Amino acid sequence: MTVFRDDSALGRVVVGLARWTAIAGGLVLIAMVVMSVVSIIGRALLWAGLKPIIGDYELISIGMGFAVFAFLPWTHLVRGHALVSLVTDSFGPRVNSWIVVVTDLMMLVASAFIAWRLYFGMMDKFAYRETTVMLRFSLGWAYAMGFVGAVVMVIVAVYVLGRSIGNAVAGRVEAPGAGAHT
Repeated sequence: MTVFRDDSALGRVVVGLARWTAIAGGLVLIAMVVMSVVSIIGRALLWAGLKPIIGDYELISIGMGFAVFAFLPWTHLVRGHALVSLVTDSFGPRVNSWIVVVTDLMMLVASAFIAWRLYFGMMDKFAYRETTVMLRFSLGWAYAMGFVGAVVMVIVAVYVLGRSIGNAVAGRVEAPGAGAHT
């Protein structure tokens, strides 16, 4: 299945989507770090007339939700998840290729479930107009930011599953990713 190769048109789109989603997550993470530092300095220098950032805890919890979901697609695409291979190392490459297919299918199912539940959580938060306590920020938008990353994860999971099926059918062994192997 040449359509599920990283150098195909589809592959370039999916790799780009995962990469830019991860970059957006990284930028949000950097912004949260800067905001935390500024807020901590404001708390430490209350005596000098500075103040902490109002709602910094709320913003960090929302930003972290987005960042986590933004990093998942790239991590899955490059096989950056931890891998425990105590038993599978004794199997041949062909069997391991099909084990990868099964685990990729499980990742797709889990990703789709998470995206599905985030969607309904988002709709519920919008319907009931739930907000954060300090900033009155709509929790629906907080869920929506996580939902974006979850949808990208589903797209990447479909692609990675197609890639691993193509490798298993062709008898190719996928190059190991950057994940931690134990």
